[in-house]
Amino acid sequence: MSEPLLTLRGIGKSFLGVRVLEGVDLEVRPGEVHAVVGENGAGKSTLMKIVAGVYPPDEGTVAFAGAQRLFAGPRDAQRAGIGIVHQEFNLLPERSVAENVFLGREPRRRGLVDRRAMLERTATLLASIGEGSLPPAVRVGRLGVAQQQVVEIVKALALDARLIIMDEPTAALADHEVGQLRALVRRLQQHRIGVLYVSHRLAEVFDLSSRITVLKDGRRVTTANTAEIDAEQLVRHMVGRELSSYYPERAEPGERGPVRLAVRAGGNRKLHEITLQLHAGEVLGVGGLRGAGRSALARSLFGVTPFTTGAVTIDGEPVRLRSPRTAMRAGIVYVTEDRKVEGIVAGQSALDNALLASRALRPRWAGRGARAARIRDLLAAVELRTTGVDRDVRFLSGGNQQKVVLARWLALDPRILLFDEPTRGIDVGSKAAVHDLVRRLAREGAAVLMVSSELPELLGMSDRIVVMRDGRIAGELSAGASEEDVVALAVGATRGAVG
Repeated sequence: MSEPLLTLRGIGKSFLGVRVLEGVDLEVRPGEVHAVVGENGAGKSTLMKIVAGVYPPDEGTVAFAGAQRLFAGPRDAQRAGIGIVHQEFNLLPERSVAENVFLGREPRRRGLVDRRAMLERTATLLASIGEGSLPPAVRVGRLGVAQQQVVEIVKALALDARLIIMDEPTAALADHEVGQLRALVRRLQQHRIGVLYVSHRLAEVFDLSSRITVLKDGRRVTTANTAEIDAEQLVRHMVGRELSSYYPERAEPGERGPVRLAVRAGGNRKLHEITLQLHAGEVLGVGGLRGAGRSALARSLFGVTPFTTGAVTIDGEPVRLRSPRTAMRAGIVYVTEDRKVEGIVAGQSALDNALLASRALRPRWAGRGARAARIRDLLAAVELRTTGVDRDVRFLSGGNQQKVVLARWLALDPRILLFDEPTRGIDVGSKAAVHDLVRRLAREGAAVLMVSSELPELLGMSDRIVVMRDGRIAGELSAGASEEDVVALAVGATRGAVG
């Protein structure tokens, strides 16, 4: 067995007197994929930032490549051979792949940037990890998400990285792109590059890693060989409950109410001939590949990009959803896919963020004190974890930010809820809380439409599933459908409906 590339011993860290990490040990060997999992707030991000030189540890030691280290900052860690690929990329879209890879370190000749050398070196790096078909001269803004991720990894390799930290690397990837990342990680292993892999997606954790470390409340719960632990045990270590309670029970067939929302032949620039019915008391799942029209459907129903053809009815009455405000007045709310860009105002408090929708619809409402009190009750009901609702929402974990967004919409007593990737980037415990809330809302008579890229979530939560392809509904599936059924419709391998 090879000597560890990275060794952490007794790592501790506090912020403003709050203990974030305590006594954490961890090792990564050359060529190993070591996964780190845990709920939001477990300390994963802080631990990764200590490894990357962003924070110094308050206690404990960091050893890298056989030498004890105390990094002066991220650049110091990079020079030592540690790279990090963040969930949100740090790329300049108007510059080429090569210019991004060598940003600030451009090769020079006679005092000028040597563009030929820069292109050649980038091409060599791309070829070394099996991505030689990616042109080094192409502008990054023209690339897809998966290719931009390749650029981030090549940036790290250009610094001779021996360890790469991947923080939620598949959060923004479509299902077919996850396979590309998997192959890329395998090629990094062949080069004896160690990978610290942080992810909430247990399937890819089991697929890629050789060891898994579980953090909970800033402490290491266990480190196990992946082959010697199963998903049931892993979830129990993370959140203290069985995987069998991961998804709440579906509604019984007779519990479904009347048609709440109906679309007939709806269309616009991105959608074509959309015909569907959404019943009170049900969760209608929407599946398909990225770009197939799933988010476009939710945004059209919320009036962001209105239907220009067809007809929409709510409880049998015709409506024209011309804008989000008209949709909100009709009883429709929308939990957006991009929480950070469209869901929250980072510089405002959790309470102010939760009040946004109520203030927008009833800006002159006299009962402002009662409104704030109700929002506080809703924040408590969704189990918001924070030191205070007056704290800026940017300081909350992803799961808690999502709970703030949910409380905002619940304050409107909606009849129809549109969820677009409601659990993206949040931990197992927060996912379960969101799932329970979605199912409770349906039991109370709300109609729920839920877009999800995670097939187990789509299948586990939905009473019915419609699958999108090329801006159209490719087919409908009943509860009990398989992942293969969804994928077949998504890629056009079959037609029609099941069930």
